[in-house]
Amino acid sequence: MEFLQLFLCPEIPYFCYMNPSLELQLKTLPSEPGVYRYYDKNEQLLYVGKAKNLKKRVLSYFNKNLSGYRTKIMVGKIQRLETTIVNSEYDALLLENNLIKEHQPFYNVMLKDDKTYPWICIKNEDFPRIFLTRTVIKDGSEYYGPYAKVRPAKILLDTIKHIYKLRTCNLNLSPNKINEGKYKVCLEYHIKNCEGPCEDLESKQDYDEKIDAIRGIIKGDFRKAKEYLVNQMMKHAANLQFEHAQLIKERLDVLEDYQAKNTVVNPNIDDVDVFGMTSDETAAYVNFFKIRNGNIIQSFTTEIKKILEESDEEIMEQALIEIRQKFSSDSKEVLLPFHLPIEIPNVKLIVPKVGDKKRIVELSEKNAKEYRLEKLKQVQIVDPERHTNRIMAEMQKLLRMPVEPRHIEGFDNSNIQGTNPVSACVVFKDGKPSKADYRIFHPKTVEGPNDFATMEEVIYRRYKRMLDEGENLPQLILIDGGKGQLSSAVKSLRLLGLYGKITIVGIAKRLEEIFFPEDPIPLYLDKKSETLKILQRVRDEAHRFGVKHHRTRRKNSTIKSELEEIPGVGEKTIEMLLSKLKSVKRIKESSLETLEEILGKSKAKIIHDFFNNL
Repeated sequence: MEFLQLFLCPEIPYFCYMNPSLELQLKTLPSEPGVYRYYDKNEQLLYVGKAKNLKKRVLSYFNKNLSGYRTKIMVGKIQRLETTIVNSEYDALLLENNLIKEHQPFYNVMLKDDKTYPWICIKNEDFPRIFLTRTVIKDGSEYYGPYAKVRPAKILLDTIKHIYKLRTCNLNLSPNKINEGKYKVCLEYHIKNCEGPCEDLESKQDYDEKIDAIRGIIKGDFRKAKEYLVNQMMKHAANLQFEHAQLIKERLDVLEDYQAKNTVVNPNIDDVDVFGMTSDETAAYVNFFKIRNGNIIQSFTTEIKKILEESDEEIMEQALIEIRQKFSSDSKEVLLPFHLPIEIPNVKLIVPKVGDKKRIVELSEKNAKEYRLEKLKQVQIVDPERHTNRIMAEMQKLLRMPVEPRHIEGFDNSNIQGTNPVSACVVFKDGKPSKADYRIFHPKTVEGPNDFATMEEVIYRRYKRMLDEGENLPQLILIDGGKGQLSSAVKSLRLLGLYGKITIVGIAKRLEEIFFPEDPIPLYLDKKSETLKILQRVRDEAHRFGVKHHRTRRKNSTIKSELEEIPGVGEKTIEMLLSKLKSVKRIKESSLETLEEILGKSKAKIIHDFFNNL
């Protein structure tokens, strides 16, 4: 009956028959923007998602062609779903973000927590103090940040304190306390780091003007600060207080120097948020710049683990909302590396193509890539297994393989004008050399310098033997060379019935081109790609191993030819001598007694007499 229903109701996917309680909900889903939530049999929230069209999006999870192993596992656990309709896709994105932060579902990606990041605080009090803190207290104080690193925040604070004299004590400087004369100036006043507001030596109006200018500096707007300092300088100069005017001039120079060092783009680019991104199979890395008057006043980079094979667009959507909320950004312009299928009210989402805006997006992407490399180096040390799994997954994707290349074999031929030819086979397991499995082949059917025929013979011998002995075959074969060597190797795989069962590629040295059988267009990998680095290492190791044995064979051939000139000395005698004495020089210098111990009297006398009569 269920089988007939499947054809009678084609819009109800096959998964709903595994979870009958979902059938009615799937039939009645609205075609409106909103948020959906999946629950398991224990009423645990599995996943929160947003959609422009709830019906289309939710039904896509229950489709026969559903891709992604982890997604299929999650769908198999779903017993109930809930939906919430909102006015727009942007509202859905906001609601999704809030629900994820509140409930932290197992299958949702989440940005790194920012509880330990430093903030610059302007304290909510009379004559506010300005200081660095990692604790945000909701008492009306102003917090600017968070700063991904503490050093830029400290440099900014030091610059502010060099320009302005601010109080650092924690006294309650209310008007009543000051009027009652409760306090006396401290050492900070005497060393000219404070103007003495505790004894009413500085008015609240003057102090608040400084704080207002400092807010601008923190936000990247230096106009008020410059205006304040210029007015002070001119005021002192008008009163003939030239020493004071010079001190103000020096502070103005400090401010302009700080602004110049922090201006990275056109100063006309004002009030802009910038996002850059890079990703791999397991995680995405998002960088954020807050730009004010051409200055990067905040920079933040975070790693986002992929849970359900999320696309870069899906992750960027969530990161954009989360990070803008985190930094309380109200910028009306956002620069992105690629288009997003959402609209944010009163905000322009721009993908710049040329100019300064394009360069600042590229700088943001560069920061994301550097952050990724730093994280990968840490993972390689702390969790090498995870590092290996990530590389294997990346190689499988880039080389279009059906499985991960856990077992790779690389081949290279070595000869000089066809003399003493050898072919090397190196083996890598989980991306690392397995030297015990290395093999050297001496061609038997090829005469002269013929790399193509040599490669064809060696590949056939290698895998014919592995098949006969029931050994595990590799997932990837790498041939050092271009189309010609690759075609020769493919011939042998066809003869053995292995073509199509093992991925085989060739790598050309000049441009590091990756060739696939029957594909005229080579693959060019990023020069920093770990997949390319593994392939290069396999290629270089096969070359090194082959050249080493070629040189050894050539050297032995030269030695043997010299010993073969001795009348009455055959191959076995030569091998016995070389195994014990290692070189012709030592054989020549050996005494008759030493040679007799190895070969006996008759042979020893022949060799001894031969070299001593030369």
